[in-house]
Amino acid sequence: MLKKFIRNEKGLTLIELLAVIVILGIIAAIAIPSIGAIIDNSKKDAHIANAKQLVNAARIAVTADAANAAKTSFTMKELVDGGYLEKTPKSPGDKGNYDEDNCKVFVTKNTTTGNFSYEVELVDDGNPAHKYITKKNVDDLKRSDVKLE
Repeated sequence: MLKKFIRNEKGLTLIELLAVIVILGIIAAIAIPSIGAIIDNSKKDAHIANAKQLVNAARIAVTADAANAAKTSFTMKELVDGGYLEKTPKSPGDKGNYDEDNCKVFVTKNTTTGNFSYEVELVDDGNPAHKYITKKNVDDLKRSDVKLE
């Protein structure tokens, strides 16, 4: 008799289906906010990488040309036009590009040691009042220093 009962069981009951749906809903409720945070962290990491790329281009500009050693700042446009950056880095996300004229690398020379320090500022092209990174030393940049939209 038990064998007949087991053979006749062909599907899931309504309660079993509801239990599966509830479990999937719980998993989705946990996963969706986590995915949003991962995307935001990826955008912040991309801004930091772009800032480091900008500073590295300014370092090359300072060391390659003696006339640039006296400059106190470089705009992104100057670095692209001078050939130190291949092209303007794209701003991550769907907001477009950086403002080439307002994104800057500030160069300070320590008169005692002769070493240079570099600070970077990344500005949104569509909204010049919004700064992704506000004049921060590139070596000290953290995700918390980046302000997304």
